[in-house]
Amino acid sequence: MGQPRDNRPDRLKPGPLTVDEYLAWEENSPRRHEYVRGRVYAMSGTKARHNAIVNNIHRHIWPVRGGCAIYTIDLKVRPAEDRFYYPDCVVVCSPHDLDTLIFDDPCLVVEVTSRSTRRIDRGEKLDAYLAMPSLRGYLIVESDRRHATLYTREEAGWARDEIVGSGDVNLPCIGSALSLANIYEGADPPMRVREGDEDDDADDDWLGEDDEPAEEDVLLGE
Repeated sequence: MGQPRDNRPDRLKPGPLTVDEYLAWEENSPRRHEYVRGRVYAMSGTKARHNAIVNNIHRHIWPVRGGCAIYTIDLKVRPAEDRFYYPDCVVVCSPHDLDTLIFDDPCLVVEVTSRSTRRIDRGEKLDAYLAMPSLRGYLIVESDRRHATLYTREEAGWARDEIVGSGDVNLPCIGSALSLANIYEGADPPMRVREGDEDDDADDDWLGEDDEPAEEDVLLGE
């Protein structure tokens, strides 16, 4: 999910974990952890604004979800055999058991991102999610400015749409639009003035040295 990966130690055996070891350990862990190729990352808590944005997205998608289901926060998505993530929202349109803890075939994934998670959400997770055959959309919502990036699967490949300041996000899977006004309702980011904002690019200008989290990729138990 769009939460910082924490480097504080947990009770975990030294060295990489197998998938089965991770799943068994995670089931009884009081904290959430993401898993990438044997490496386990603890998830830190989120700010109130982050949670408000997630709640807004869920609240506005729920009435128009049609035959799909939308879940938040605590359910895993497995984009590959050796990866498990906790997205902020996941839309699933295939039949599934309500006791499900892991989804292999989401239709739409949403990550609410920030300065400390932008590199992962727009890098590692972008590549992993877009490789999923079932996925039709990946929405990245910035928490510190009114900006959303939507990747939509088309016949020719993936298309990217940037919605800045105001406008609608045309969501696949549910065939409905979600406005930035709805996304940021009661959760507007603080005013942030940066030189050259009018020419900002979501993938380049936002990833300066000051956006990189310190000591982020630390293997727990190593």
